[in-house]
Amino acid sequence: MGDAQLYRLLLEKVKPHWTKLFWAMAMMVVMAGSTSGMAYVVKPVLDDIFLRQDEQMLLMVPLALVILYAAKGLCTYGQTYLMQWVGQRIITDYRIELYSHLQRLSLSYYDRTPTGELMSRITNDVNQIQGAVSNVITGVLKDLFTIIGLLCVLFYRDWFLAIFALAVFPLCSVPLVKFGRKLRKISTHSQETMADVSVLLHETISGARIVKGFCREEHEISRFSKHAWRLFGLRMKDVKVRAISSPLMEFLGGLGVAGIILYGGYSVINGHSTAGTFFSFLAALILLYEPVKKLTQLNNDVQNGLAAAVRVYKILDEPVEIHDNHDAVTLDPLQKSIEFKELCFAYRKGEYVLNDINLKVPVGDVLALVGTSGGGKTTLVNLLPRFYEATKGAICFDGVDIKNATLESLRSQIAIVTQQTILFNDTVRANISYGRPDASGEEIRRAAEAAYAMDFITEMPQGFDTIIGEGGVLLSGGQRQRLSIARALLADRPLLILDEATSALDTESELFVQKALENLMKGRTTFVVAHRLSTIQRADNIVVLAGGRIVEQGNHNDLLKLEGHYHKLHQMQFTVDQGLEASVGA
Repeated sequence: MGDAQLYRLLLEKVKPHWTKLFWAMAMMVVMAGSTSGMAYVVKPVLDDIFLRQDEQMLLMVPLALVILYAAKGLCTYGQTYLMQWVGQRIITDYRIELYSHLQRLSLSYYDRTPTGELMSRITNDVNQIQGAVSNVITGVLKDLFTIIGLLCVLFYRDWFLAIFALAVFPLCSVPLVKFGRKLRKISTHSQETMADVSVLLHETISGARIVKGFCREEHEISRFSKHAWRLFGLRMKDVKVRAISSPLMEFLGGLGVAGIILYGGYSVINGHSTAGTFFSFLAALILLYEPVKKLTQLNNDVQNGLAAAVRVYKILDEPVEIHDNHDAVTLDPLQKSIEFKELCFAYRKGEYVLNDINLKVPVGDVLALVGTSGGGKTTLVNLLPRFYEATKGAICFDGVDIKNATLESLRSQIAIVTQQTILFNDTVRANISYGRPDASGEEIRRAAEAAYAMDFITEMPQGFDTIIGEGGVLLSGGQRQRLSIARALLADRPLLILDEATSALDTESELFVQKALENLMKGRTTFVVAHRLSTIQRADNIVVLAGGRIVEQGNHNDLLKLEGHYHKLHQMQFTVDQGLEASVGA
């Protein structure tokens, strides 16, 4: 993405706020006029008051200065507030747009992008854009108007001297461009390193138990220190470039001032000009160098902002792979069956993890998916709510290809309970009602009772209003799972996906969860993914997946009689269970 396109995109964000921008610009014009007026009155101060001793001017000039300073102060406040409002609003719009776009991206994008990096884009990178939008627009307009006003004073006082004084400005543009390019490069590396730091922080904080359990604290400190020192080095390079740009501009400006004093002083001594005219010119010139110097510093902010904008738009330009077609239909509640037709899926092109899946599941049936790890069980159920898009073939709800249905009407029919229970740092009530935020207190309570969760909820300090911590960290594994089942019960959706819902639980917790799941499965079409065959023996149909293909299907007894894959899995688990019982007995 080129700079011109980035500028255009940033300016498009400013357009909706043109009214506030207009009034801010009007105030900037007054501010610029006030600054120019201060330089202009130097001449009457010297020539009329001090040299001619004009008493009338002695009264008028101070009054004019008071009015100028008052106008400048009021307009400075007004334009600062208005421009900061516009800047902060634009940054807020960016954050919301970025977050909204992330919510619409498919799970495949999250699979290949670290969470910490995404967090860094929304926080750190967007903050960098704020400098380019808020501060730069304010600074450029304000300083530009000031420069124009002061140039008018310069040329009015002495046009020849003004041309001589301005000859130094082209020299200033050379370091300006050079430093800008260098800062852009440094800023890009800094933001990338900051993203790496965010990734490391997210991993080590969320995985604190593993870090401590394996005594890897020093290792992680070393990893973090490496990134931190790299970031320090880049920030110091940034400081070095910024620190040299300002004194360099002052030095070049000093050359101009020295030449002006030499020429102007000569003109005054020889009677070609008055002291008032010269000092008025000199005051305007000195005031002129300040906004010009600020423009060089603003260029640094622009380069940082553009580097951040590139990273932000890299996400915003990421295509939404799974979306509603323009002629998408609203799915009616499931009535007959779900059918997989010659379904194939690959995470990476040409590497199929599901091949030629043909399967029909009548409404109300329990379908169990079994097989060794990597067989494609979880991938298959993830295709039902279109978390991923099928590479070939189709999944049909009552004959309607789900690709032709709206995502909302599809996903509103599906409830999911997984091994990795996702809960939020909120109250028990808010977590249970996540799928139905308008549910009444009584409905929430009934869902909790059906999920066998009331026993531990009533023991909590604030009951349903107890905060459960990030990811439900204040609860046990079984308690977290029962809350997720209560959430699914309250959502009351006709299609249920259970993905290893009991595999990570102890025996007592599994007993409670199994009872809760039985309540949840009543009257629902259910897809069960399980390693433990004891949990799916009563399924209406059991599908055995191996290498991404269906190798066997039938009920429990029929599959055992085949003495094939299912029989082998059953024998392996029976042997493992016997070994565990023997070790416990010993």
